[in-house]
Amino acid sequence: MNKLYIIHGWTYKPEPWLEVIEDLKKHDIDAELLRVPGLGTKSEKTYTIADYAAWAKKSIPKGSIALGHSNGGRILLNLLVAEGSDYLNGLILVDSAGIYEESTKRNMARVLSKTFAPLKKVPLARKVVHKVLGASDYDQAPENMKKTLDNMLNSDKALDISNITTNTQIIWGSDDNITPPRQGKKMHELLKNSELDMKEGWRHSRYLVDAQELADVIAEKYQKLTKKGKA
Repeated sequence: MNKLYIIHGWTYKPEPWLEVIEDLKKHDIDAELLRVPGLGTKSEKTYTIADYAAWAKKSIPKGSIALGHSNGGRILLNLLVAEGSDYLNGLILVDSAGIYEESTKRNMARVLSKTFAPLKKVPLARKVVHKVLGASDYDQAPENMKKTLDNMLNSDKALDISNITTNTQIIWGSDDNITPPRQGKKMHELLKNSELDMKEGWRHSRYLVDAQELADVIAEKYQKLTKKGKA
């Protein structure tokens, strides 16, 4: 059975990916979910993108095919920049992070979160603050992971993926409002040996909506990469 390594995105509950993994078995694909330190596994450490790239290198044997969703894609792209395009035999990116864009909304949320921090100790006020700010991953994260998320977002400023030549299949949701379609198109432009499949109506976390459908699409992309690898 073929092997696929999966790095999940910025979530503290990656377990829904296990359903995708079960569905991939129907396509004779043995997938392994790699739980990101600090997210899928608990940690008090503040991580840099270099830390995560080094963790990915230890977790994924050279010559493998790997899939990254959202922040998981960012980690794999940094792995390839650090280790060279031939480290992976194929790459699947699903609504991947890695394209830097200044976010006024995100910056404003951080400022407001710090401003209203004292009010969060009051139950009623906390409900009001959460309604104003939104229950974002950033707002809910422990301090070390807030700093880690800042490190991830800032790392995109220096990430140059234009020299990556790994055969890459890009899957993107046309209705993704976390990593919008323009970022998928930009990533496709920069990655020389990539194909972009824009999925109509899909949002950022398709694995939560229809695991079977996502697994079917991943299997299709995986088969393309294995065929290219044998060519």
